[in-house]
Amino acid sequence: MNRPDSVEITEVGPRDGLQSEPEFIATGDKIRLINGLIAAGLKRIEFSSFVSPRAVPQLADVNEVLAGIDRSGNTVLSALVPNARGAIRAVDAGVDEIVVFMSASESHNLKNVNRTVDESLAGFADVARIAGDAGIPVHGAIATALGCPFEGDVPVSQLEYIARHYRDMGFTGVGLGDTTGMATPPVVQRAVRHLQDTVPDLPITLHFHNTRGLGLVNVMTGLDEGICRFESSFGGMGGCPFAPKATGNICTEDLVYMMHEMGIGTGIDLAALIEVAREVERVMGRELPGQVMKAGPRLSLHSMDAVATAAG
Repeated sequence: MNRPDSVEITEVGPRDGLQSEPEFIATGDKIRLINGLIAAGLKRIEFSSFVSPRAVPQLADVNEVLAGIDRSGNTVLSALVPNARGAIRAVDAGVDEIVVFMSASESHNLKNVNRTVDESLAGFADVARIAGDAGIPVHGAIATALGCPFEGDVPVSQLEYIARHYRDMGFTGVGLGDTTGMATPPVVQRAVRHLQDTVPDLPITLHFHNTRGLGLVNVMTGLDEGICRFESSFGGMGGCPFAPKATGNICTEDLVYMMHEMGIGTGIDLAALIEVAREVERVMGRELPGQVMKAGPRLSLHSMDAVATAAG
């Protein structure tokens, strides 16, 4: 095993977690939650997306949100962009990092962005040029990298094909997204090892969903392969609207708790993060999937007086 001593966790809840919510979440609430994440020690946050407001009304306030975020520290604020127009808006707004995404499979890419794989890659060349001229790094994500709901298993050669294009465009890394929660440890191991062998100079980030309950199990597989970059969402929110039966991302608090229990550093204050997750739950007005925010860490002890004694 080649487990790292520390990991970098990217919080994607403000974008991936909120984007499909039907009721608009107040801009002030979004800003407060993001600032809470920063105060808890998150060093990279995907805070929103410069997508068309008509396509994703929930993120129409991206400029206002960015303007309200506490940028006095060293947290990297990244934003998803779908095309060159979005990249220009992101550059003008002053983001720290741009994220582009596409699906590994042709069918899901057509459903998700109405483009073929090669059409998406061609468009990213324009994004890379715009970002490069502004001195802003670009990270490339691959959705359905570990399974497609329409095509099944994704050949590792397809991941390599996209990753090589990302590298050649100067991207800083490649994210493998388990969009539908189809990943299992052998699938993760096979994909990671293939990219490490064929595109070794492009760092890998893993993004798991918990659709079938294997999210943190797959994280363990990634750790054993030496991966030190992971993405997650507060409270376990999120899910792709173009993936049948998809559920949320792995939960940031649960991920951080597991890392700390394993002696792997995150630089994140778990207690403060749990409070952010509870605030997310209050804002959403419903119970979220996260477990640690409900139960607390295992050594959060209780007074005996607070628990009834068995009778008889």
